Amino acid sequence: MIWLSSDLHFCHNKDFIYERRGFHSIQEMDEAIVRNFNEAVAWDDDLYILGDIMLNDNDKGIRLLRQLPGNIHILIGNHDTSSRVELYRQEPRITVEGYATVLKYQRYNFYLCHYPTLTENLDDDKSLTKRLLCLAGHTHSTKLFEPCGSYNVALDAHENYPVAIDQIIYDLKYKEKKK
Repeated sequence: MIWLSSDLHFCHNKDFIYERRGFHSIQEMDEAIVRNFNEAVAWDDDLYILGDIMLNDNDKGIRLLRQLPGNIHILIGNHDTSSRVELYRQEPRITVEGYATVLKYQRYNFYLCHYPTLTENLDDDKSLTKRLLCLAGHTHSTKLFEPCGSYNVALDAHENYPVAIDQIIYDLKYKEKKK
């Protein structure tokens, strides 16, 4: 199974992050994220985290990241400094994919990036399998779709859980039907 998420913000001690997500403290949020990911993701699954994994305490942040299940693929976000990226690279279950990559799944092509990106140019007449579909985070929006058409994989849009790629496809198809 393939899972996606972004903007975990482990150790980010600003209340505008954890309170908006329904937590009283950063510790409560960090523990819930680890618990939720372990509830959803199997250790042999692939987990793509599209940036902004941790802030402030790199040692604690990397310890929390190690508790997440799966083969972890990281896309670099605006809070993933070069020192943090180097820490990610030292972990045996983690692959740093860079700033963007394309993931092919079934007949779909997904553009993975931290930042919502316009990947279609008046392609509404094409089927979903003929488009490059952007999956991103960054905005902390609770909406599934950004104005540019990107699908939001961030924790804020998925009740602090990662989202399965099959759910993303379902949501994209549902959006197409509503047009």
